[in-house]
Amino acid sequence: QVQLVESGGGLVQAGGSLTLSCTASGRTFSIYAMGWFRQAPGEEREFVASITRGGGSTFYADSVKGRFTISRDNAKNTMFLQMNTLKPEDTAVYYCARSRPGYSLTSTTGYDYWGQGTQVTVSS
Repeated sequence: QVQLVESGGGLVQAGGSLTLSCTASGRTFSIYAMGWFRQAPGEEREFVASITRGGGSTFYADSVKGRFTISRDNAKNTMFLQMNTLKPEDTAVYYCARSRPGYSLTSTTGYDYWGQGTQVTVSS
């Protein structure tokens, strides 16, 4: 059983920055691609960013491209999401997730383990 724990959320003004972390239990972190998703009230959970197991490839939603950066430290079983130039529309609960091998990295169906989420609120 894998446990994913997010941290780093909070309240920030528009234009500000936050860095989210996701720490995984177990010894298999490095063999799975990972992803970040977010869900605003009344909305469906949406893809934000993903990263391959070695960190060599990254993928971003158009809405965050150029502002967010996903990275990982396999030695520490941790993934990060650096969020810059935050906008009020970035307000959501952010979730990290572990991929299912062979599935899409940009769809929720491509992931089988999820963290509990961390709230990010951007004020205008």
